[in-house]
Amino acid sequence: KIYFENKKFNPFLTFHHKYQQIMAPENPRIIALFDVDGTLTIPRGEITPSMMDFMKELSKKITVGIVGGSDLPKQEEQLGEGIVNTFPYNFSQNGLVAYKDGALLEIQTISKYLGEENIKKIVNWVMKYLSDVDIPVKRGTFIEFRSGMFNISPIGRNCSREERNDYEKFDLEHNIRKNMVAAMQKEFADLKLTYSIGGQISFDCFPTGWDKTYCLNFIKAEDFDEIHFFGDKTFEGGNDYEIFSHDRTKGHTVTSPDDTKKQCTELFMS
Repeated sequence: KIYFENKKFNPFLTFHHKYQQIMAPENPRIIALFDVDGTLTIPRGEITPSMMDFMKELSKKITVGIVGGSDLPKQEEQLGEGIVNTFPYNFSQNGLVAYKDGALLEIQTISKYLGEENIKKIVNWVMKYLSDVDIPVKRGTFIEFRSGMFNISPIGRNCSREERNDYEKFDLEHNIRKNMVAAMQKEFADLKLTYSIGGQISFDCFPTGWDKTYCLNFIKAEDFDEIHFFGDKTFEGGNDYEIFSHDRTKGHTVTSPDDTKKQCTELFMS
């Protein structure tokens, strides 16, 4: 079965040119959704050619989707330009920017939801709080405003990889992010926000319900018999926990891209 018989109307056009035709997977009613950092790539790293080749082979067996917390430009830096055309489902910012078959389904924004006055309150409070936090190194980009969330980093996202690794150890010992989240929960209790510590240097702040389970709004129950999710931050408080533990999904904890490959091979390709 071919999804599109007429190339002129094929939203997978770039992918089509490379692979001649797009075939439906052998088991289209099984879908696997994949986190990016720590699951398909090392943190903030680029996917290896062998891992991408594996994912494309997997997409011949089952339906594949990507669900990451970063915005689409960052996702493309890690997974390649045109990633929305590579697999049937693509979700950046937890699904607040949603694509199916290369076509944009929806964009939701935190500014519309909270309003500019509340946005300013959060930004002003965060900058004041961070000015009083004493850590060994501070760099730049302490708040990254994404369409669906704030990403807040006490060290700043402009730090080097070595500084990132050192900060992670410091944070685990001194609970910098954990304490800041607790303070924000108290300060902004009326806004009904959720806080999710993920990666090495930052945490996300977003309206409750806008975690990775948001992408399930676009995965219709009648279209799939099984929904699998693979992620590394599946512990309570991690940014994969909600979708990992959701009653619609079968959650799988992975430790690296190689572990992702191993588990998927055993589940879907053996």
